[in-house]
Amino acid sequence: MNLKRLIRHLFTDHWSARRAFPAAALRAIEHAIGEEERRHVGELRFAVEASLPLAALLRRASARDRAVEWFGRLRLWDTERNCGVLVYLLLADRSVEIIADRGIHARVGEAAWKTICAEMQREFAQSRFEQGVVAGMHAIGALLAAHFPAGEGGKPNELPDRPVII
Repeated sequence: MNLKRLIRHLFTDHWSARRAFPAAALRAIEHAIGEEERRHVGELRFAVEASLPLAALLRRASARDRAVEWFGRLRLWDTERNCGVLVYLLLADRSVEIIADRGIHARVGEAAWKTICAEMQREFAQSRFEQGVVAGMHAIGALLAAHFPAGEGGKPNELPDRPVII
C-alpha cells in the first residue's frame, strides 16, 4: 500500500470535488457535452470521483479499474448504437481515463484517448478543471464527428449530459 496515496484519498472528499467543479463549471461541462453530441452519434458522459473507497484502495484499484466499473454503472454500454464514451476523473490521483464502447474504441484507438487524457491532466495539474474537461470533450467530439457523424435528422439523446460527482 502506498502511504502517500492512502493519505491523499483519505483527505480528498466530496467537498473537494465540489470545490474543483462548482455549479457553474458543471453547467459549462454539461453545455459542452450537449454541443458536441449534436455533431456525432456518440453519447458522452463525464464523472468525477473525489477519492476511492477504502476497500478499493486496499485492493489497489486503479483509476482505470474504477472507470470501467462506472462505465457499466452509468449504463454507457446500453446505447442503441453502442456509442458510449465515459471521461472519468479520479480527483485524489488527478488521473483521467476515457472508456469507449468497442465500436468507437476500435475506430479511434488507444493512442488518441491517451493524448486527450494527457492534455486534460496538464490542465488539472494547474487546477484548471473546467477548462480541462471542456477541452477534452471538444477533442473527443472532433474525433467522433470524423468517425461517426450525426447525419441528417440528428439522433436521440439517450443519456443525460449532466456531469456526475460520485
